[in-house]
Amino acid sequence: MYKSIRPLLFRLDPEAAHQLTLTVIRYAGIFPLSRWIVSQLFRPPLKPVQAFGLTFRNPVGLAAGYDKDAVAINGLFALGFGHVEVGTITPRPQPGNPKPRIFRLVEDEAVINRMGFPSRGSEYVQKRLSHIRRVGGAILGINIGKNKETPNEEAVLDYLVLLQDFAPHADYLVINISSPNTVGLRQLQGHDALSGLLTQLHAQRQLEEQKLGKRLPLLVKLAPDLAESELDDAIEVILQTRMDGVIATNTTLAREGLRSTRRGETGGLSGSPLAARSEAVLSQIIRRVDGKIPVVSSGGIMSPDDAKRRLALGASLVQVYTGLVYAGPGLVKQIVSSL
Repeated sequence: MYKSIRPLLFRLDPEAAHQLTLTVIRYAGIFPLSRWIVSQLFRPPLKPVQAFGLTFRNPVGLAAGYDKDAVAINGLFALGFGHVEVGTITPRPQPGNPKPRIFRLVEDEAVINRMGFPSRGSEYVQKRLSHIRRVGGAILGINIGKNKETPNEEAVLDYLVLLQDFAPHADYLVINISSPNTVGLRQLQGHDALSGLLTQLHAQRQLEEQKLGKRLPLLVKLAPDLAESELDDAIEVILQTRMDGVIATNTTLAREGLRSTRRGETGGLSGSPLAARSEAVLSQIIRRVDGKIPVVSSGGIMSPDDAKRRLALGASLVQVYTGLVYAGPGLVKQIVSSL
């Protein structure tokens, strides 16, 4: 069915098409009957996975960026995801970068985005989560980032506020320091900056766990463009500060081998061209963590074979996003059924 719909969606501006599909999924999840129908159509077999002290009903999740403000959680759960990661959420509302800011590279099965963390802010998302009754057993992750105008020297304050705000709502939290679309953000992946940030977040996490009486896993999302030594430094800090996992990877600034006329657009590249780079980073991280913490693989997963290869390389979970743009929502069931 998606093959017949995709040409119509691709006639729309990419951001307009995204908003349309998100709205459809949102309303499908609001009403019990429509939610049941969607879940019956897309429900994959159960393939439970243990990671971060949590039980996932299957290893396939939705990457952050699709539902930035947690408006369609129940509809997304009905599509069969084992986990849904919302965000990136910032403390205060911000519009993100000027439009147009999303570009399809159809010849390459890719997308370039320079969204820049558009967010309705923490207060809005907290209200959304307090009124949503989660169904279906999927895990909810919340991806957090600093506001654009917050200098890196004060970034920890943004992350601390968000950790406190969403500790009651999240099954796990993701520290996003790897988007290429917020100026200077990736500098937080450096050894000293990252150590200072994660040390304080771990301390605050412990306080929240005591207050709430539950575990609160913290994950760190890394860029695919780090040099090998930089990646080793980041992993060393992540292990030393007792983080619970790594998500590898965010989008890339690389442009090798692209055919589309849109290849010169600035922003982060996702989709098929990211696959090889993301797999290489995943392999390095798997070797470096040596089984101490789980790793989530994201970036360039466009088919069941892509997902199976990441799991074979040692990833505990996988996440999709651009694959949904090109293959449709049935991709989740296809991947899980193939495992």
